[in-house]
Amino acid sequence: MRPNIGTTDRALRLALGVILIALALLAGLDGAARVAALVAGLVMVGTAAIRFCPLYTLFGLRTCRR
Repeated sequence: MRPNIGTTDRALRLALGVILIALALLAGLDGAARVAALVAGLVMVGTAAIRFCPLYTLFGLRTCRR
């Protein structure tokens, strides 16, 4: 897997992921909204950590230098 997430994209994903996880755990969301926020947050943090997004590959996107 070659990285396809750049520095700015990575920082935004990490920040958004942390916010979504905090929202799911601390804001009192119930049911599907809580699960959706938690899963989306974990995916954002995970893709930021490994610097690879499978959807970017499908659409031919890349936000980092080659």
